Amino acid sequence: MEPSDRRLAHLAWPELQRQAARKGSTVLWPWGAFEQHGPHLPLATDALFAERVAAAVAEGLDPALPLSLLPVQWLGFSPEHLAFPGTLTLPAELLIALVEAVGGQLADAGFERLVLLNAHGGQIGLLETASRQLRSRHPRLAVLPCFLWRGPEGIAELIPEPERSEGLHAGLAETSLMLHLEPGSTGAQRPVEVPGIPAPEGWSLEGAVPCSWLTGELSSSGVIGSAEGASAELGEALFVRLVEGWRRRLESLLRSEWPPRGGAG
Repeated sequence: MEPSDRRLAHLAWPELQRQAARKGSTVLWPWGAFEQHGPHLPLATDALFAERVAAAVAEGLDPALPLSLLPVQWLGFSPEHLAFPGTLTLPAELLIALVEAVGGQLADAGFERLVLLNAHGGQIGLLETASRQLRSRHPRLAVLPCFLWRGPEGIAELIPEPERSEGLHAGLAETSLMLHLEPGSTGAQRPVEVPGIPAPEGWSLEGAVPCSWLTGELSSSGVIGSAEGASAELGEALFVRLVEGWRRRLESLLRSEWPPRGGAG
């Protein structure tokens, strides 16, 4: 099987049926969003990242491994960015229903595993909830909700402090990755907006004890962090580590017997 054949949207139904019937058949579904990313990055930033990493991961895997690709889900859950024009968002319950509907139909077709590769931090919890609900309705389908930036080794060490802790949106990492992948889509501005709102002791914007923040309360540009120092070289290093990290994880999954099958389902 050639890597191009992994794209389910390019197959006729009998070929999709054959793909689903393969032992360990797994679907990789990239997830992004359509939301503001400051005055210098495109609205489809997260969707582009998820799509490019998923494609590179699939291309680098052994063609014999049973991985298939869905088109990127470009519209997600982004209410925190609605203060900025251009942001489009769907209700949480609609996206949960979408995951359940698509995942359920993949399960009915015979696929055994579904991996959601999500590049938008604002919908991590939502997709975890949707995945749990999908699994409870289709226990024979393993569901793995993953966050693009969480998992691959060596990402954090490429981003210096304080940006590593404070760069929550459209900062150094995302700007650099876009400069590598789509330099023509990256504006010349390099905004710096570090939130000046002190959190109560023991609390933070994100982390172990987070709050549900709204971007418009923290930033006038839409950036939370600093895009200064962004470069295509850093972006390339980030992309290589993202792809290598997710390729290792997908290969491990595809060569495994996971999850173990009990009496349910």
